[in-house]
Amino acid sequence: MARPRDQRARRESLIEATYAAGRMHGLRSLSLTDVAAQAGLTRGAILYYYEDLDALLAEAHAAGVERFCDQRDATIATLDDPREQLAAAIDGGLPSGPDDALMSLLYEFDVLSGNSTLHDELVQNLYLRQLETYRRILAAGRAAGHFTPRLDDEQLAMTFVALEDAYGLHIVGGNALMTVATAAATMRAVAAELGCPTSTTATAE
Repeated sequence: MARPRDQRARRESLIEATYAAGRMHGLRSLSLTDVAAQAGLTRGAILYYYEDLDALLAEAHAAGVERFCDQRDATIATLDDPREQLAAAIDGGLPSGPDDALMSLLYEFDVLSGNSTLHDELVQNLYLRQLETYRRILAAGRAAGHFTPRLDDEQLAMTFVALEDAYGLHIVGGNALMTVATAAATMRAVAAELGCPTSTTATAE
């Protein structure tokens, strides 16, 4: 029997293989055989760790949500100025590029919502964590006098999440007209117009 540490490492490697295989084949047509081929294993070896493909997808989805949110929040936590935190949140919420397997799969996992209560919960959890990240920054910026928005924090947070998701979908979808740099710059510009500058040299009116 594999030791707990070995099992954890194997599960992590299978999740990575799921991201890569999902990016290659798409979740709608992804099979356990695809994941096994990506991992260099047999289907039987994967079934030792997961009951079926749905169980593997559920864990990959949960791990992806946690990784995306935790990594961004950890970066933000290293910064003291809410303006810099907002800039970091914008950058961290966008894919690294068209080949960002994790972000691509997180977007595609939305197609599984409605078919599974667990996936519904995971999609909602990701959205709530995205909102909370922005809410926390906006509240701190408002309290410090750096942000002077006319919208309330809930409306602003929803707007930033909508923008990062919309731009992110175009980026991972391979739209050559939408680059990471363009999306980030546009979100920063929108933030400034909404009274939430991302530059520490900007002065709130």
